[in-house]
Amino acid sequence: MFTSVLMIEQPLTAVDVDFVTNLHGDDAVSFIVLMQPRGDQDRLLRAIDDVALGELPEAIREGDEPEGEAALGPAAHALAHSLNALRAKGANAVGQIVEDHPLDKLKSVVDEHGADEVIVLTAPHFVEEFFHRDWASRARHKVGVPVLKLFAHNE
Repeated sequence: MFTSVLMIEQPLTAVDVDFVTNLHGDDAVSFIVLMQPRGDQDRLLRAIDDVALGELPEAIREGDEPEGEAALGPAAHALAHSLNALRAKGANAVGQIVEDHPLDKLKSVVDEHGADEVIVLTAPHFVEEFFHRDWASRARHKVGVPVLKLFAHNE
């Protein structure tokens, strides 16, 4: 069975689930989903990304994103939704919320489960991507397996 570690920051949409579950054709795939609570990311960088995408109302609402302990409830709900969606497509899926150092957690999960690849599924992060400070760019130097970066879809 092919094992993919899937890093996400929002619930998977139906399009996202279809895409990741069909990446390897008819091969059986097992997913380990790592959910990074959105509130734990840099608020200023998120607002800049929103402005770059022309989503000014979203930039204004960035200050309303829950952070710290308040972000864990929405993250747990998003993770449960995503795991159920993957399982409904016939994939094996387990997951957890990342509370500290996402890349360290990613490395330990890849090593512990002998993962074959990492899929980073996020919204565009222009500033971080430009400076190669996004998860995918940094993970490529840390995990020792192929890292695929995909942009999440909105429903």
